[in-house]
Amino acid sequence: MSGLIGKKIGMTSIYDENGKNVPCTIIQAGPCVVTQVRTEETDGYEALQLGFDDKSDKNASKAAIGHFKKAGTGVKRKVVEFQGFDAEYKLGDSITVEMFNEGDFIDVSGTSKGKGFQGVVKRHGFGGVGQQTHGQHNRLRAPGSIGAASYPARVFKGMRMAGQMGNEKVKVQNLRVLKVVADKNLLVVKGCVPGHKNSYVIVEK
Repeated sequence: MSGLIGKKIGMTSIYDENGKNVPCTIIQAGPCVVTQVRTEETDGYEALQLGFDDKSDKNASKAAIGHFKKAGTGVKRKVVEFQGFDAEYKLGDSITVEMFNEGDFIDVSGTSKGKGFQGVVKRHGFGGVGQQTHGQHNRLRAPGSIGAASYPARVFKGMRMAGQMGNEKVKVQNLRVLKVVADKNLLVVKGCVPGHKNSYVIVEK
């Protein structure tokens, strides 16, 4: 799918034509520079490598500086490959947010907020063992039984237990584009997208 690399600016809400308050997320999508063109002859598949967000040369390796110099651009922080563009793009071309229109439906993927080590109530929505009655002590948010007895004498893989929560790749599909602000490279989409403020997201058409 064709798309752009973006950055999550934050959330707000706007009123639609019916006067309804709609929650939305503002994404800075592009401009992205074509830093490499993958072809069937040389790479075995067709794709465009896009770069986003400038980075100083002193923080980049010589290999990265040389790679981006071929495209006639500075070093980029984020590089992602996309497929399925309708138009033909050459090395060094810039792709902007104008490829999207109001009313389009897009998919947005990013890394969700990390929430650290969490228990089963927060992580999986367990109800706990019950109220602190019948002699229970500090058991309200405990997981309860996690297996049988001497058979199978082990805990099965995939058992929902406490552990690391968040900080994983999440894709939210079919978000409607409410507004395109071309002069500021902004997309206003309905609903929420994964990640914290200023985190990178992938916007696919």
